[in-house]
Amino acid sequence: MARTVGIGHQSFEDVITSNNFYIDKTMFIKEWWENNDTVTLITRPRRFGKTLTLDMVKCFFSVRYSGRSDLFQNLSIWQEEKFREMQGTYPVIFLSFASVKEISFSNTRTKICQIIKNLYNKYDFLLETDCLNDAEKKAYLEISDEMADPAASNSLNVLSDYLMRYYGRKVIILLDEYDTPMQEAYIHGYWDELVSFIRNLFNAAFKTNPFLARALMTGITRVSKESIFSDLNNLTVVTTTSDLYADCFGFTQQEVWDALEEYHLSSAKDAVRSWYDGFTFGSKTDIYNPWSIINYLKFEKFSPYWANTSSNSLVGKLIQEGSADTKMVMEDLLLGRTLRTQIDEQIIFSQLGRKESAVWSLLLASGYLRVKRLTKDKRDRTIYELVLTNREVSLMFELMIEDWFLDFSPAYNNFIKALLLDDKKAMNLYMNRVALATFSYFDTGKQPSETAEPERFYHGFVLGLMVDLAERYTITSNRESGFGRYDVLLEPVTDADDAIILEFKVHDPDDGDTLADTVREALDQIERKKYSAALEAKGIHKERIRKYGFAFEGKAVLIG
Repeated sequence: MARTVGIGHQSFEDVITSNNFYIDKTMFIKEWWENNDTVTLITRPRRFGKTLTLDMVKCFFSVRYSGRSDLFQNLSIWQEEKFREMQGTYPVIFLSFASVKEISFSNTRTKICQIIKNLYNKYDFLLETDCLNDAEKKAYLEISDEMADPAASNSLNVLSDYLMRYYGRKVIILLDEYDTPMQEAYIHGYWDELVSFIRNLFNAAFKTNPFLARALMTGITRVSKESIFSDLNNLTVVTTTSDLYADCFGFTQQEVWDALEEYHLSSAKDAVRSWYDGFTFGSKTDIYNPWSIINYLKFEKFSPYWANTSSNSLVGKLIQEGSADTKMVMEDLLLGRTLRTQIDEQIIFSQLGRKESAVWSLLLASGYLRVKRLTKDKRDRTIYELVLTNREVSLMFELMIEDWFLDFSPAYNNFIKALLLDDKKAMNLYMNRVALATFSYFDTGKQPSETAEPERFYHGFVLGLMVDLAERYTITSNRESGFGRYDVLLEPVTDADDAIILEFKVHDPDDGDTLADTVREALDQIERKKYSAALEAKGIHKERIRKYGFAFEGKAVLIG
């Protein structure tokens, strides 16, 4: 009989005692322990079992689970005699920053202090023992939401000391989603303040902590060593490109095939692979997202389960406000093309708005891109060839782009209809409404919209066209054709539609020309540089190729 498929369980004890569907990952315990690293940071995309794995480690080592052989006796780790003897023998400090998603530093600091205070509350029995002197008991009671920075910074170090005295063993510290507050700090503009606070906390907990046996941290990104990890020279970092623990997070293909067989779904293998395969960790390929697989097993239908579990706010912000080049790369990726770029796995958040490779590094770490191939350039630098991970990720980006225009959908949808009908009057009316409402939406926010690069707007607009017209057109931008590079080309999928070429030009009022002159210049450029050559080479007759010039002046647009 197939096991119950429970959704959203993050408690290892609950999963095992309820006989829920579970793929045995307990050998991670042996691999991690025998690697003998003092502090380990493992980065994986969201919903890849990081929290459940840390909870499993807690249940295995914590003295609070002493004698709980029932949790592990049917799992692979219990075959290891050495580790059977270790079960339930260490004091374990477990905390998570998953819920720290505040919009200000003060609220974030308070939230972290609340988490530490709640952690202390679990060990209030220490106040009744002789392990602490009167001064230490007084300091223990002063741990609060509003404690001073020195007390907060040393809180985990001090608690480690107290627990080691009581249990006679050094502690294991487990920290889940360490980087959640860091991402929120970047989005909401309090990065520097938080870095200082977190750096001091981590230094005391993980570097200058003589009471620490081992520590394990998980997150999505590897935040640069120069920020919060500057003092941690004892840190072992395991990213998505590392071979360590490659099959410990996520499901391997064989594990997925076995699960499909258990639930009589083996006939869906090819579709499951198309939707949910594609993740690569180190040299281990064909890794599946656990969240999507578990949801598919339960509901037996294909859907972007993983993509729908988060607002993807940081990813959306970076692409939406990104340069024209960033949006053009997204156009290519959505068309199934490959991005060749360098990658820096140490995410430097301050570079995300100005260094394009930092954006792709973040998307790779987050699971939205996967490594197709590694090559070397002439200077012996590693070049990553990246593609969108799978169908689920592609659909997530399509839905994100649709959301960009959601608030302006009447004018946007009417423009699309007018474009297809070759109604220039209506195109002008609705395009001006869309531009007025959305021009600054694709700006970086650091300059007035009137002086922003129009390319940010129209490449964002082109992404919208790609999504909305995907069934009727193949849409590309800034590609070579004839004697130049056209702005936007819509190639019809069938003979029922005309091909369309769009050329965008910014009107310079200092030239003395009118917007109409700029439109004529755009149309002349289409003819002069023979942008229709690529379409004609594919057998599309000239009479089926429509051409439009767009002239921009601030938020005003004229189409001819």
